[in-house]
Amino acid sequence: MQANFIDGKFVPGVASRPNINPSDTSDIIAEYAQADGEQAALAIAAAAAAFPAWGSGNIQTRSDCLDRIGTEILARKEELGRLLSREEGKTLPEGIGEAARAGQIFKFFAAEVLRQRGERLASVRPGVDIEITREPVGVVGIITPWNFPIAIPAWKIAPALAYGNCVVFKPAELVPASAWALTEIISRSGLPAGVFNLVMGPGSRVGQALIDNPAVNAITFTGSTTTGRRILDGASRRLAKVQLEMGGKNPLVILDDADLDVAVNCAIQGAYYSTGQRCTASSRFIVQKGIYPAFVAEMTKRLEALRVDDALQPGTDIGPVVDQDQLDQDLAYVAIGREEGARLACGGNRLTRDKDGFYMAPAFFADADNRMRIAREEIFGPVACAIPVATYEEALLVANDTEYGLSAGICTTSLKYATYFKRHSQAGMVMVNLATAGVDYHVPFGGRKASSLGSREQGSYAAEFFTTVKTAYTAA
Repeated sequence: MQANFIDGKFVPGVASRPNINPSDTSDIIAEYAQADGEQAALAIAAAAAAFPAWGSGNIQTRSDCLDRIGTEILARKEELGRLLSREEGKTLPEGIGEAARAGQIFKFFAAEVLRQRGERLASVRPGVDIEITREPVGVVGIITPWNFPIAIPAWKIAPALAYGNCVVFKPAELVPASAWALTEIISRSGLPAGVFNLVMGPGSRVGQALIDNPAVNAITFTGSTTTGRRILDGASRRLAKVQLEMGGKNPLVILDDADLDVAVNCAIQGAYYSTGQRCTASSRFIVQKGIYPAFVAEMTKRLEALRVDDALQPGTDIGPVVDQDQLDQDLAYVAIGREEGARLACGGNRLTRDKDGFYMAPAFFADADNRMRIAREEIFGPVACAIPVATYEEALLVANDTEYGLSAGICTTSLKYATYFKRHSQAGMVMVNLATAGVDYHVPFGGRKASSLGSREQGSYAAEFFTTVKTAYTAA
């Protein structure tokens, strides 16, 4: 059994849970420890004890540790990517790419440690100097989702450590293998005991312990909007700092002047790759009526040609859905879309393959309306719909008519419309002639409305959450 990591030691859990390959349900990757509230409390106490020395320690030490982590991840990206794809279901090239991104993130923050800045200002009072500096927050609880099992932990853990915080990390229960492999690398990086801790287990026990424990100074979470609201409700009662990255119902606007091939590529890559299991996935194609028939026809043709199969199989375009519960939800939404009157142009059915897995043909609805549930609720699977509109102005209104605001895209050859859309789209990230899913690691990530709460993740903007600002006055 793969153990939890608490106070510098691997510790057995109170129970274990099998990790099942969604491409082949007969393949049990390993048994992984499950912590309870008591073990979570021990990890939090270890982090709190380690914080004074780590938070005020040598920045070169921090940088060196992070650099070693990044170097090993990059050296082992094929191995780690294969493990990731085996447990989560995204294709092997996607898994390897995600592992490489995790290594790059640690490398970025290894350098960022040495770029921490402050300010020295004159006071409005004669004879007084002012210094503005950033200090670590303290103990940070990190709760991550199953869809990016090494990249999202990396973009939370790396800045937390870089800015001098100590970490208690709770990964999603469905993907413990990537979390444990990352932890094993971190355990050999030179971090002092207690600075980083891994506690695997259910949110009802481990996650709740992070929310309730007064020694946890900040919580960063990525997952569903429903869970995010529960975390906010609990943590805010004791005034803990909270950062939430949650759902999306991301629009891709396609205007009559768009290059059809570019538009279809953006739609398929954004909506269906990684089996549509991305918070930035395009799930609404808002298509101007002049190009609409050609777009629907080409999308249907291209989607029917995609290969859905074992994530590790060469030539697979789309892997399985992550588990039975998610597959059931995806199929239920296909039924809802048909009942609502949208036309199922292709896909939407369960598939059988040589191995028993959670396979589904990517579902594409045409002739949808933005009032339909399939156009308003996050499905988090390979399901998307096309909504016809008459004008650019109508397209923008429909794109913004959602409770979410994470990512939005437009396909057009018009500089005028592209510029206007970038300014008026109610989303935290906007793509022009690019898929809505796919972001760089050195720039801010986050959204608006029900998609995000708190400061941005990634890049130098990560300092906003993982540090607190201090203003110091000195009489000359």
